Amino acid sequence: MTSTAQKLSLASLSALVVGSMVGAGIFSLPRTFGNATGPFGAIVAWCIAGAGMFTLAHVFRVLAERKPDLDAGVYAYAKAGFGDYAGFLSALGYWLVGCIADVSYWVLIKATLGAFFPIFGDGNTVAAVLVSSVALWGFHFMILRGIKEAAAINTVVTVAKIVPIVIFIVILLGAFETGLFRANFWGGAGMPEASLFEQVRATMLVTVFVFIGVEGASVYSRYARKRSDVGVATTLGFVGVLGLMVLVTLLPYAALERPEIAAMRQPSMASVLESVVGPWGSVFVSAGLIVSVLGAYLAWSLICVEVLFCAAKNGDMPSVLARENSRNVPAAALWLTNGVIQFFLVSTLFSEDAFLLMVNLTSAMVLVPYLLVAAYGFLVARRGETYDIRPEERFRDLIFAGAATVYTAFMIYAGGLEFLLLSTILYALGTVLFLYTRREQQKPTFNPREWLVFMTAAAGCVFGIYRLVTGNITL
Repeated sequence: MTSTAQKLSLASLSALVVGSMVGAGIFSLPRTFGNATGPFGAIVAWCIAGAGMFTLAHVFRVLAERKPDLDAGVYAYAKAGFGDYAGFLSALGYWLVGCIADVSYWVLIKATLGAFFPIFGDGNTVAAVLVSSVALWGFHFMILRGIKEAAAINTVVTVAKIVPIVIFIVILLGAFETGLFRANFWGGAGMPEASLFEQVRATMLVTVFVFIGVEGASVYSRYARKRSDVGVATTLGFVGVLGLMVLVTLLPYAALERPEIAAMRQPSMASVLESVVGPWGSVFVSAGLIVSVLGAYLAWSLICVEVLFCAAKNGDMPSVLARENSRNVPAAALWLTNGVIQFFLVSTLFSEDAFLLMVNLTSAMVLVPYLLVAAYGFLVARRGETYDIRPEERFRDLIFAGAATVYTAFMIYAGGLEFLLLSTILYALGTVLFLYTRREQQKPTFNPREWLVFMTAAAGCVFGIYRLVTGNITL
């Protein structure tokens, strides 16, 4: 039972949303979009991504209010709508998304420091892994002291990391050149031959990556002082972060030519500011990136542990993961989460481009849980569940949930077959935990519909491994 002292305010919940969303991705936006398109294509891409993710955020808000008995949103909604195995897959996938994202954060931090301290290289040297491991377990023991204390630190870090982004925006607004923006509008000189659809599609995975975390308040709903705060925090966090991302993407086109932006090193926000104000700009943004990524890491650590704990508490993960310490922290889930992160950290020593792989894989994997949530929201509205209260909202919610379902399904297609197959490998292998849990509870493994889902995932796993072995998929 969560004590009153552990309850989180609207400000803390909003900070969880912002802290989850504002991480590494926002610092890479200028170059990513500069490689793909000009301001017009960027505006179209953000309209699609913003509208799509807004509909998904709306689904999370509605479900948080109309299904207050379902905690740990992403996992709980999938289970309620599509059964135990679907709920397990959502919990497993979302948990792995957080673990992989956390590893990518450590790699990026050390790669950023590598520009100033060569011993860290591209973030995958022995020194980088050792320092990251020390920091990983430092966060681990801090979180063990209490969720409320960790969330309070996250609120402070969230404020601190927004400051350099806002300063970046203010400086570029001051350097805004209308003529240069107009010249870049359709891509400018040297724009590769590509249709608008292909230009926009090239930005889709990164827009998914930077929006991951919009559900942060929903995942942590059991700690909210008021259930209505979950929806408000989700909306406030989404609108605020979307505004920052659009400005960070578009303003560089008014300070530099598109080919210059496309050729910059990552984190490209640092390179843009350096071009405008000099070397101190790169140092300033690099420092902001480190604070930002540490904040995102903390927020995602909290979310990962919460999802794993709630799944175990509800009987969909091994029961040992539901154990809490004296401070109401899911200690067993935290140990497993950080153990997995540590394993993947060590594995980066053998990877050529661990950061890029993990960003793309994170984006592809999170779309399956998102799709299940959107589809469940659609079912709730179509069936009229809980709509005896404010029935006039039913049609609106049905439209939003339907749009969110179409959007997430399209994003799975846009992400490509390669990362979908890599995702099925992890989902199929992770099913071992589900089999163990069902045996622990002496329950039948699958019903007929779940057997079909499992066989589909297993087939994708086998095909994915085959393509890895034959070199058709490279890591």
